Amino acid sequence: MANMRFAVGLRRLIPFLGYHHVLMILIAAGIILLSLLLAGCSSTSPGIPNIFLMSLYYENYPPTFNPAQVDPGVTTAIANIVGQAQLEVRVGYFGICINPDGGSFLCSNNASSLASQVSVDQDPLNLIWVASTFKDSIVFPYLIIVAIILAFICFILLATFPGWHEETDERGSERDVKPFPSRPVSQVALALIFVASVFVLVSVLWQHTASVAASTIAQDLGNGSVKSGVGTTAMILGWFGFALFIIVTIGLLVMILSISLLDRLTDD
Repeated sequence: MANMRFAVGLRRLIPFLGYHHVLMILIAAGIILLSLLLAGCSSTSPGIPNIFLMSLYYENYPPTFNPAQVDPGVTTAIANIVGQAQLEVRVGYFGICINPDGGSFLCSNNASSLASQVSVDQDPLNLIWVASTFKDSIVFPYLIIVAIILAFICFILLATFPGWHEETDERGSERDVKPFPSRPVSQVALALIFVASVFVLVSVLWQHTASVAASTIAQDLGNGSVKSGVGTTAMILGWFGFALFIIVTIGLLVMILSISLLDRLTDD
């Protein structure tokens, strides 16, 4: 019985679900994804430590030898310094998470407080400091923040679009009518979501390039003792958020062009 009521209610709702409502849902989804991206490594909440830009961790593995190495034997010295350390450091936009001994993560936006909770034997090469330098000097989250604000303003503008309502015609019968949205408001919303998309694209490309470059250099410096990686979840969140904003941009552009075409046809 409850399922039937839900189905009937859904059938009544679908006809009144406007085109702009779909765009609003896509914007909301994009904002949520980008917000999760920014929240990565900011706390120990479930799943948050798994959203990171780059990770550094100690691991003994056969070092890579290359004729360009002036002193290949330095890998032995590094391995002796590292010893049995197994600490892992993950970097997010606003926080750092560490796992000193394979247990649970400790997260904070203050690298000094995290460093005070581990011993010299757990982080002999100062990976926490390296991660902090990466976060403070290379990571730039503010374009994404501005993009989220612009997308939210676009969301509010879309909420002002007229929906379906009943009107009485000349014969006295009621009919459902949906007027066209304001062209200036539509154009402003399009401009906002387009700029937000560009900002997200620049940020995601910056994030991906910087993370790959920094992780490669860090692993080469700790050849044989330090490994690094790029956060797959963070990349997915960033690119999916960008894709959603682009879809909204194209959707708004198609809507504006369609209304303009209809206006020309009716004028003719």
